Amino acid sequence: MTDPKDAAAEIRVAPLADALSERYLAYALSTITSRSLPDVRDGLKPVHRRLLHAMRELKLNPDSGFKKCARIVGDVMGKYHPHGDQAIYDAMVRLAQQFAVRYPLVDGQGNFGNVDGDNAAAMRYTEARLTEVAQALLEGIDENAVDFRSTYDGEGAEPIVLPAAFPNLLANGASGIAVGMATNIPPHNAGELCDALLHLIKFPNAGMDKLVEMVPGPDFPTGGELCESREAVKEAYATGRGGFRVRARWEVEKLKGGTWQVVVTEIPYQVQKAKLIEKIAELISNRKIAMLDDIRDESAEDIRVVLVPKSRNVEPEMLMESLFRQTDLENRVSLNMNVLAENGRVPKVMNLREVLQAYLDHRHVVLVRRSEYRKSQIERRLEILEGYLACYLNLDEVIRIIREEDEPKKELMKAFSLTELQAESILNMRLRSLRRLEEMEIRNEHTKLSEELAGLKELLSSEDARWKTISGEITETRKKFGQNTELGRRRTIIGDAPSAVVVPLEAMIEKEPVTVVCSQKGWVRAMKGHLSDFSDIKYKEGDGPGWIMHGQTTDKLLIFASNGRFYTIGADKLPGGRGHGEPLRLMIDLPNEVDVVEFLVHNPERKLLVASNDGRGFLVAEKDVVAQTRNGKQVLNVSGSSKAEYCVPADGDMVAVIGQNRKLLVFPLSEMPEMARGKGVIIQKYRDGHISDIKVFLEESGLTWASGERTRTVTDLTAWMGKRAQAGRMPPPGFPRNNKFS
Repeated sequence: MTDPKDAAAEIRVAPLADALSERYLAYALSTITSRSLPDVRDGLKPVHRRLLHAMRELKLNPDSGFKKCARIVGDVMGKYHPHGDQAIYDAMVRLAQQFAVRYPLVDGQGNFGNVDGDNAAAMRYTEARLTEVAQALLEGIDENAVDFRSTYDGEGAEPIVLPAAFPNLLANGASGIAVGMATNIPPHNAGELCDALLHLIKFPNAGMDKLVEMVPGPDFPTGGELCESREAVKEAYATGRGGFRVRARWEVEKLKGGTWQVVVTEIPYQVQKAKLIEKIAELISNRKIAMLDDIRDESAEDIRVVLVPKSRNVEPEMLMESLFRQTDLENRVSLNMNVLAENGRVPKVMNLREVLQAYLDHRHVVLVRRSEYRKSQIERRLEILEGYLACYLNLDEVIRIIREEDEPKKELMKAFSLTELQAESILNMRLRSLRRLEEMEIRNEHTKLSEELAGLKELLSSEDARWKTISGEITETRKKFGQNTELGRRRTIIGDAPSAVVVPLEAMIEKEPVTVVCSQKGWVRAMKGHLSDFSDIKYKEGDGPGWIMHGQTTDKLLIFASNGRFYTIGADKLPGGRGHGEPLRLMIDLPNEVDVVEFLVHNPERKLLVASNDGRGFLVAEKDVVAQTRNGKQVLNVSGSSKAEYCVPADGDMVAVIGQNRKLLVFPLSEMPEMARGKGVIIQKYRDGHISDIKVFLEESGLTWASGERTRTVTDLTAWMGKRAQAGRMPPPGFPRNNKFS
């Protein structure tokens, strides 16, 4: 039993913050180096490396039979990877999915999922073995090419990195989230990578322009079209950070009667086809894509998604552009080449050239280690063969020593000056090896091994010879997996950055007439059609009509509030007219203390006259007041007790303004300045009080106002004509006592 005094002596007093940071740092480093980031040399994370090593130990070579995935996962979990079996199986499944990995490392048999997003079958039903690409990654692992370390239980050994005779990091890519950092590397074409590697061997100081010319962009397993400018691609590869825009590939199929349909044959990388189709169907149902009538999935093993337009007069390019903007038919794949460098110890964001050079440096180390291993093996074999030859020259004496001496090994070493290894080998020879034919074979083997040894010594002494050998290995890799093979042909075509195709709002939204109704208390809705009789419109109890206007679902609606801000809502976003609608304040960020001043349908060709209650204002182009966010756009600046009270269309050439002091002033509209934002200029001067109403009208039509159920017009306005900012005169007889024009 432990003495309490001894236990107390082991207690270390430390601040909680220090203890937490120390432990969290250890966890973070473990996550970064042992889970989430790939090694720049073989492009693998520990779980993938352990999977491949375990499958090799099970002798699951490309030319052998399959084994149950449950057996493989069990071996990996029991010997190398102390984590959950489902996590290991998920990693294995991804290595076998041809739509997820550009060059699969696992050859799967059974249901390994599909591009629709369906999961693989349980591991007890599926089988697997290695592919030729995986075999290339493991090539030379038995020849001291890489270091091994003890497994988690200390009972076995696992490779720290694979020899990697295939540029796996860029060819298959990687993604992962660590603590405080992440990585995302899209897949590339192995043949193009081999071209770049060979060029870098020949020209060690090769520039980024040349490398990007050889590696023009990612090559995704699902194909698609890379739509990114060359400058953007070069910038991404030069910094190790950036992104690539990928679009679906499509074609137009002509049908009878001059009709046509679009067929999507390839979709962007990591986009689930079923969810994509569901999203497009939802847009059609919600009438967000006016040009599209229907979508059908006619896919078998290949992808065939049919898009049916509403009319044959629709332009296919316009239809697809609207879909690219609203769906995952266009997707952005990020590039963040954050990898473990410096022998897998240090996380670092590397550019294209650094990643390629790190791979070449690794291959150089592997070549030297394999050559030294082979050299030591040959030297050992030659030593044994020389002992055999000495045996053949003195065969009778060797037989005598073995038969008669008590310690034949020592006697053989003494009699023929043999090493311990040679003497042991002679003693272990079989009698059938004493044939004359065997002696000739040994001499031939000795000659061949001597020549190979000389070649290895020359290789190890010459760096140029080593790089020439590496070039040969990369050329062989290009021959096996390059562009001329079915696996290696480029799937993603390199396109140009998309031109600025203008997609009108009508292309996104089906154009339909609506009547927009907003109550006094701000409940808004859109009723189908242009109503002429408003008497049937119902309101909540205590509420009543505020604004009623005709428009289209493609229109934008402008709301001018007493804080001087303009807010914008799409008519298609309004709730239907069956109920009482929804509060306007839920659709825009309108403060509770702020009131709605004006509600109108946006006309980009029109100008508006805005004014505050203290008689200041200006003209503003309506196209400049459209807000892009819920928070609106500040146009008329107000402060203190002043607030925005008027917003009228500037449809005319004269301005009429009347104040609370019942003074009317008429002046030309040209005296009002046009501004984008500000407090404005004085429209009418008051000693006390505020503005009551303002109106823009045509001089030739005269000034009109409502008087009961009648409308009165005054054409001779000479008595009230003046300059802006004057006080004005009393209005004509019969002008309403509420000082309002309408």
